[in-house]
Formats: sequence, structure tokens, C-alpha cells
Amino acid sequence: MLNIVSSVLSIPTPVSTLSYDSIASASGTGSSGTITFTSIPQTYTHLQLRVYGGVATTATSSSNLQFNNDSTAANYATHFLYGNGASAAAGGGVATPYGIYVNGISSAPSVTIIDILDYTNTNKNKVSRSLNAYEANGSGVVNLLSGLWLSTVAITRLDIVAGQNWGTYSKFALYGIKG
Repeated sequence: MLNIVSSVLSIPTPVSTLSYDSIASASGTGSSGTITFTSIPQTYTHLQLRVYGGVATTATSSSNLQFNNDSTAANYATHFLYGNGASAAAGGGVATPYGIYVNGISSAPSVTIIDILDYTNTNKNKVSRSLNAYEANGSGVVNLLSGLWLSTVAITRLDIVAGQNWGTYSKFALYGIKG
């Protein structure tokens, strides 16, 4: 469609230098609260994690994104914007592993997209940004989060750790972003 519009208006078609390559995928088992991606290739500029699903119970839960098997809370910080249609909140914290808010209702799974920027750069701490939401017949939420990992080490492992077991309907996909 963009090519047709560009040709009618006699303007060049924009070219994206970004390319997404699938690195790995996983599914929830219903009996584990951790999804792990290891041996992440160091050949991309950024990573993107896509999560569809939630925990195996009917409760909501937050989950943490941990890098290189580092579970030391003091090495993480986060900021968030939250809205549920009736109210909004913002905040942040140090010594808080980066959170993903997940719904525990299989009929209203959470959807999350997390960009992990410059994951191979050894000259700076790692940052990430996330958009997360779920809808449960008018009681859903939307979250915007930013995360900081206080380490300059290249990321080779990624753990998504829920407070409860991941539901069997949960899907996880890790992509490498070129460009």
C-alpha cells in the first residue's frame, strides 16, 4: 500500500534499515514460573521479546526480567506508567527487577513487547522499554515501563521469572533487531 501511495504522489518509498530475525521461542508449561533464553547471539543491535499469556492461576502477578542469571535486586531499577480506564499512576523504584504485569485469566491474556536496547554494548548499562496490556471485560490495564540493569556486560541470557507458574497457553518469542 505504501508503494502505491508513494508512486501516486511521486515521492520515494521510505526504506527501513531495521530487520527482525527470530532467535528462539518457548511456551509455558503450567509447572514452571521461569522461561529462559540462553546463548543469545551477539550479532544484533537490539533484542525484542514478545510475550502472550499469563500465569496458570486466576490471580494477576508481576514477573521479572533478569539478565545473565543476575537475580540481585540492587542491580535493577524501573519506572512505570499505569492506567486501567478509571485511574492512572506512575512511579519507579531501585532494587526492583524489571517488571512485567501479567494477568492470570486465560480468556484475557496479557500481551507484552519489550525492546532491550544495545544489549551487546559493553560501554554502558543496559536499558529496556516495555508496552504491556490486558483486557478483562472492562477491567484491563495498560503499562509502559522502562528498565535499567546496572551492568555493562553483554547480555547472553534472558530469564522471565513469574511469581507463579506460566500457563500452558503462554507464548514467548525472542527476536534480534539489525540496524
